[in-house]
Amino acid sequence: MREFHFSNICTVIGLILAYMWAGLDGFIIAGLLILMEVSLSFDNAVVNATILKKMSTVWRKRFMTWGILIAVFGMRLVFPIVLVSLATGLNMYDVTMLAFEDKEEYSRHVLASNVEISMFGGMFLLMVFLHFIFNESKDIHWIGFIERRLSAAGRLESLEIIISLAILLGMQNILPAEAALSGLVSGMVGILLYVFINSVMALFSMEGEDAAKSVATSGFVGFMYLQLLDASFSLDGVIGAFAISKDVVIIMLGLGVGAIFVRSMTAFMVNKGTLDQYVFLEHGAHYGIGALSIIMLISSIHHVSEIITGLVGLGFILLSWWSSIIYNKNNK
Repeated sequence: MREFHFSNICTVIGLILAYMWAGLDGFIIAGLLILMEVSLSFDNAVVNATILKKMSTVWRKRFMTWGILIAVFGMRLVFPIVLVSLATGLNMYDVTMLAFEDKEEYSRHVLASNVEISMFGGMFLLMVFLHFIFNESKDIHWIGFIERRLSAAGRLESLEIIISLAILLGMQNILPAEAALSGLVSGMVGILLYVFINSVMALFSMEGEDAAKSVATSGFVGFMYLQLLDASFSLDGVIGAFAISKDVVIIMLGLGVGAIFVRSMTAFMVNKGTLDQYVFLEHGAHYGIGALSIIMLISSIHHVSEIITGLVGLGFILLSWWSSIIYNKNNK
């Protein structure tokens, strides 16, 4: 499958570099991180595909080129450094030196930001899930007796924002006292970012004579939305990776190659029309997103194993895939 040629090449190169950098241990840990990233991101690939299939060929290619650079170097290397810089007040150069010279201390700073990271990612992904589940324009429902009622409830204006804010305020009662305010701010930023991006996408989804003028801009906005979505999905993986290794190079190589595989899965589903063939995959992916958002919120106060996170997301994908097969047989 040509969509995975680049991923396979990157895997070989990544594992060789990991071995050259840290020997056999680095090779093994990088392999584990690749598997972890892929297992955590099946639902991410499906949701990406639902958006990517609506974008032009030009922006699809940019997602697979520029987007990979952002995902590998931006989220897996630069983001933790920026995070530690903001948390400690150190400049970027000093934090970078810390990452390579004092891995234990650098890792400690990253893990200390767990509440803020989890609240931001959890609230952003919760908005993605609620927006889908309350979408009154959906005409296909996976769990019909529940989804039909929730879609009808979506007629209430901004219901997903109301629910998200209520959950965010409720979280203040259970977050550690010293992190409650920063967690509230981080969660609010996650909600505001989703509302902003979604509003801009709606603004540029114009029809008629203005449509041609909006193509480039809407493609850019969709591209940025996909980057934010990928970033939110990768947050728990980045935190989880530091529990496996303190080496930023190995983490970047492992998670980076995993992220490239996720992009290849997205391209494969778009090119093969997988979402049209398996009609409930999008539903399963969004339920996986909803579960991940809850897990991330819980992890702000209690660690949840990445194995559980990966199995829950994969479970929803497999169930929705099987339901799609049954649906297709019954509707031939």
